[in-house]
Amino acid sequence: MKGALSWPFLRLYILVLFYFSANAILNVLIPLQGKEWGASNTTIGLVMGAYLFTTMFFRPWAGRIIQKYGPIRVLRIILILNGAALAIYAVSGLGGYILARVLQGVSTAFFSMALQIGIIDALPEKDRSQGISLYSLSSYIPGILGPLAAVAIWKDGMDSFGWVMIGIAVVTGVAGYSAKIDKGEEEQGSTEGGNVLGSFSQLVKNPFLFKCSVLMLASSIIFGAVTTFIPLYALELDRGSAGIFLMLQAATVVAARFTLRKRVPSDGKWHPSFVLGTMSLLALSVQFISFSSTAGPVFFYAAAVGIGIAQALIYPTLTTYLSFVLPKADRNVLLGLFIATADLGVSMGGVIMGPVADLTSYSAMYMACAVLAVLMIFFSFRGRPVTA
Repeated sequence: MKGALSWPFLRLYILVLFYFSANAILNVLIPLQGKEWGASNTTIGLVMGAYLFTTMFFRPWAGRIIQKYGPIRVLRIILILNGAALAIYAVSGLGGYILARVLQGVSTAFFSMALQIGIIDALPEKDRSQGISLYSLSSYIPGILGPLAAVAIWKDGMDSFGWVMIGIAVVTGVAGYSAKIDKGEEEQGSTEGGNVLGSFSQLVKNPFLFKCSVLMLASSIIFGAVTTFIPLYALELDRGSAGIFLMLQAATVVAARFTLRKRVPSDGKWHPSFVLGTMSLLALSVQFISFSSTAGPVFFYAAAVGIGIAQALIYPTLTTYLSFVLPKADRNVLLGLFIATADLGVSMGGVIMGPVADLTSYSAMYMACAVLAVLMIFFSFRGRPVTA
């Protein structure tokens, strides 16, 4: 096979699969265990949000450092930090989880940037969207079985939790140290472009980056609210299972990312109808979650499929588009800023929507998410056309 499905890239996707296996378990286990320890939705949201809030903060610097030293050198160092974070989960309580989430956030900022920059640099333009889609697909494959494993660990009294985290850290480290990104290594040392802090202004000044970042932020708030609170919301529903919901969502993301990878635009042009359709599906699906408290499990599980399809399309579509239209000298840093908005959104989904759920209900909170998605439908058409 050639291009994005050649063996060197398949090895990278396998590494991504191992790396994100821990989060597939933690995303379900932390809310469940936190609630058992008596934590409020607000506290659980803060613990969950600490991970991607930290990732967001470090992304732009990750892009610059990787640009200077090369993705493989950075990758090997960061895998050690990831191992330390997973080890902390094995020996601590809820307070230690916050520290572990922060360390995981730093690690993920560099890990995902190294892999995505390496893929973008190494693939020809016609295969770029497929590479990004397959990277994202690999990060969601663990979500198929991870939620069920998390529920099993939790029901078993957490006895095996520490060993599972340490095992994932070891396997990920072994896979990471054998990875190669040849072209990324050849291009290391480039330091063209402005400084990182100065690049933050481009979030507003650059119309391409601004529009994509707002869309990604809003979508990620919804995804974050789903990831954080579905394990708790499902406990209130008749025949509602968080494990099945998140498994369906992840399986849909994986299937859609693979089967629709050639449908993701890879021509550097803005496709408003494609974005409208995706955001409309997201709005309808999250409203189905809200309805499911009275309408039943059919709406609940249908929402998992719809959200999975939307999640499969939004990120690679916007990332691929920006890889064409951003100035090449600053592309790595600006892509880091864009991906940081996704991290911020997922973090806000827990931090902001937690108090909303505490003050109202999970159903009302998901209805608010649906309204946000509808607003983004109109925003995607607002302003002058976004074209390269």
